[in-house]
Amino acid sequence: MRWTLKPKPDSDKLKSLKSSLQVDDIIATLLLQRGIDTYEDAKRFFRPSLRDLHDPFLMKDMDKAVARIEKAITNKENILVYGDYDVDGTTSVALMASYLKTIHPLVYTYIPNRYDEGYGVSYKGINFALENDFTLIITLDCGIKAAEKVEYAKNLGIDFIICDHHRPSAELPNAVAVLDPKRDDCTYPYKELCGCGVGFKLIQALASKQGKTAEDLTEYLDLVAIAIGADIVPITGENRVLTCFGLEIINTNPRPGIKAILNQIEKTELTITDVVFAIAPRINAAGRMEHGNFAVALLTEEDGTLAAKYALQINSYNLDRRETDKQITEEALKQIEEQKEQNRLTTVVYNKNWHKGVIGIVASRLTETYYRPTLVFTKSGDVLAASARSVKGFDVYNALENCSQYIEQFGGHKYAAGLTLKEENYEAFKQAFEDEVTKTIDKTLLIPEIKIDTQIDLDDITPKFYRILKQLAPFGPENMTPLFMTENLKDTGYGKCVGEDKTHLRITVEQPQSNKLVAIGFGLGDKLDIISGGKTFKAVYSIDENEWQGNVSLQLKLRDIETQ
Repeated sequence: MRWTLKPKPDSDKLKSLKSSLQVDDIIATLLLQRGIDTYEDAKRFFRPSLRDLHDPFLMKDMDKAVARIEKAITNKENILVYGDYDVDGTTSVALMASYLKTIHPLVYTYIPNRYDEGYGVSYKGINFALENDFTLIITLDCGIKAAEKVEYAKNLGIDFIICDHHRPSAELPNAVAVLDPKRDDCTYPYKELCGCGVGFKLIQALASKQGKTAEDLTEYLDLVAIAIGADIVPITGENRVLTCFGLEIINTNPRPGIKAILNQIEKTELTITDVVFAIAPRINAAGRMEHGNFAVALLTEEDGTLAAKYALQINSYNLDRRETDKQITEEALKQIEEQKEQNRLTTVVYNKNWHKGVIGIVASRLTETYYRPTLVFTKSGDVLAASARSVKGFDVYNALENCSQYIEQFGGHKYAAGLTLKEENYEAFKQAFEDEVTKTIDKTLLIPEIKIDTQIDLDDITPKFYRILKQLAPFGPENMTPLFMTENLKDTGYGKCVGEDKTHLRITVEQPQSNKLVAIGFGLGDKLDIISGGKTFKAVYSIDENEWQGNVSLQLKLRDIETQ
């Protein structure tokens, strides 16, 4: 691990913020690191309001999108809501369809089959629309690169409204409206919305025509919060506002489908972390193991009994997914070892029998193991399909773009992408990708980095301090859980490895003349020697609460420890 201590903020700004907010150095530092340097910024951060959301009509083409939907309603046209099969896509479709059905009865949904249609808009989907008399397709979380397919549909008399958040190509599709804040010509103030977020802006715009505000649309924000968490977009600006209110709905008045999932989890109050690790994988499992339609059915179902039945089915898909990705990960690790490719700067593996629905998860696990840009390929029809994952700081999308002569199709983000290529191009692509990464990557990025917010002492950790820390949540990209470093630590003599396989570390730490605090380090059991025998060490950790037999106490969640 590379320990990187964030730079100290400007002393004048620190002094000013401390004074205006009446907080200590540590809290003021954490806020300044998050770009909050005035009382007004802090007020918006700590007291998010739906009134802080931007006018949706600031988004390029929003007026055209609203006008076309209003025309469809007036003319009693059939509207097809079309989205990707992952969490962002299925929540987006559920959101858009649920809202449109309140103002128009002729609304239907379509999720492409991962295995015979692949990602995004498909000719099969357009032909389905033609055969069933749909004259308007609204895409969510896809469509920005579907120029040929949109043109094909246009020639058949089918219009498109595209709601996407992926990077556009040079040529935009010839749709009635293309809503994507990442368009070069779009001046919308916030660029980091997920697909479901763009969908929410569209229903916000539609609702405003009926005199409604965002406050009238809070029932849809549970879906938006789940999509934001699952799609790992920054939890800043509008995303932070939408997440805060979405979590409130999840915890107080969730839709029947979400409630059915919560009944399986048996947690009283969910955080965004719970959404990412407990809700999102279940929703994702439908599209991975069977069909994304199951997720949309669950998320739009209004009957609690039926929702519970759907949730049970989706949970079984999730259990199958876990078993499958565990097996494939083991096979991929073995392949890397057998091919003696540990010294490469990339990981590229292929097996024609691997399940296409879980190769993205496997790519993430391999990235965690070897910490380098990773692609996992499987056979998909007459081509090979891959999921790509990257390490922090390296743009895998750009790397793929520079190998595009070997690729049939690709799309995605800086840290996650998907692609297809012909089997005969696999070896040439594999070498080209290795060469491109070798040429462009900063080698220090191949060592996992821990970014430390600030250095503190154990005595700084008080219940009051923790109460303020909790108000920095929800945590996520660009507003991560604060990490602290403390030096001159010693274990009180009770440090030990815990867990079934003894891979975790549990210690009680102290500094000279300080309070004692329990610390738990998951996966740090192999560092027991560092803290044994009264040695002095330093640690990086976050702070959380531990509840045991009704007693709640603060504890340190260790990320890494080093000898001092």
